[in-house]
Amino acid sequence: MKKEMELYLHIPFCAKKCDYCDFLSFPADKSIKREYVETLKQEIEEVGKRYRNYRVSTIFVGGGTPSILNSSYIVEIFDVLRRKFHVAGNAEISMEVNPGTVTKEKLSDWRRAGINRLSMGLQSADNRELKRLGRIHTWEDFLESFRRAREEGFSNLNVDLMSALPGQTMDGWMETLKRTAAQEPEHISAYSLIIEEGTPFYERYGGKKGEALLPDEDTDRDMYHKTREFLASCGFERYEISNYAKPGRECRHNIGYWTGVPYLGLGLGAASYIEGIRFSNTRNLKEYLAGKSGDDRDRQVLTKKEMEEEFFFLGLRLAAGVSLKEFERRFGLTAEEVYPGLMERMVKEGAAVLERDRFFLTEYGFDVSNYVMAQFLQDD
Repeated sequence: MKKEMELYLHIPFCAKKCDYCDFLSFPADKSIKREYVETLKQEIEEVGKRYRNYRVSTIFVGGGTPSILNSSYIVEIFDVLRRKFHVAGNAEISMEVNPGTVTKEKLSDWRRAGINRLSMGLQSADNRELKRLGRIHTWEDFLESFRRAREEGFSNLNVDLMSALPGQTMDGWMETLKRTAAQEPEHISAYSLIIEEGTPFYERYGGKKGEALLPDEDTDRDMYHKTREFLASCGFERYEISNYAKPGRECRHNIGYWTGVPYLGLGLGAASYIEGIRFSNTRNLKEYLAGKSGDDRDRQVLTKKEMEEEFFFLGLRLAAGVSLKEFERRFGLTAEEVYPGLMERMVKEGAAVLERDRFFLTEYGFDVSNYVMAQFLQDD
């Protein structure tokens, strides 16, 4: 029986880098994109030979803006993928999409490639907020892209939203949620803006003067609670700190990541974690295009302690929490033996619940999740 694996493909190109973005992404001309696709296909050819004993259960194409690529390139990439990897017939295959880049032809090609889930980066339903973020699309562009996706047969759509934006009010955020939920996507990801160093947003809002333009911590937290309450009233269940889905429409790729399913990253800067070893491709485009991604990967062999910590740290992001039976199966010790008294203390503090096989956070626990998760990072 083949072992399970997830694949991540990185497409680093975008039309314009958003002012808040610190991801590995950048604009590029047609020739660079073509060369990149050929190099990625070559990497898939070479790497696929090493993982023939794995069954790929999910694939996620992220960026950057994968939808900016000529859609025939996506078809080419997936043709090679299916030849070199054992992709499950029921695999969840997701791709990130910018609403300003969607056409009927692209949607048709994506379907032909086997993509069955789109993740649309809306961020806000307010065109003023979108302009402030540096997005290339409008709310109207999103509506048109969403409609076209449905017409082309996509029945599993996620919408990414972002709260705590500069100048955003609670009423404004709720309006974005209402407009988005009214389109009836299967999944909504709602993240709070983080001002990352080295971005235009950091220069604009990183100091005390800039912070005054951002919602304060209490408002940010209130937005989080209102999001859960409102989306629950629309039939969305929160299954992870920032992710909400209609029943049965949770993102399988992300759940795999949070529960320790091995994943292989392909493309510039893509990270992997397989059999206790973490490694990643070069982030240097020139090196990657020269074919130096697979041989020069940084490698880190995780200790048993580090794997135990990661299992807890990531698992606590899920509303279902950590499976204590699975912990014991993987590591040969009970969680109580590894963390004596700690789970009971978190329960006593009202941050978690210990119920049969599972240990999971309460509403208060989600509010202080960084604190709770840090408790499971043991000192040497």
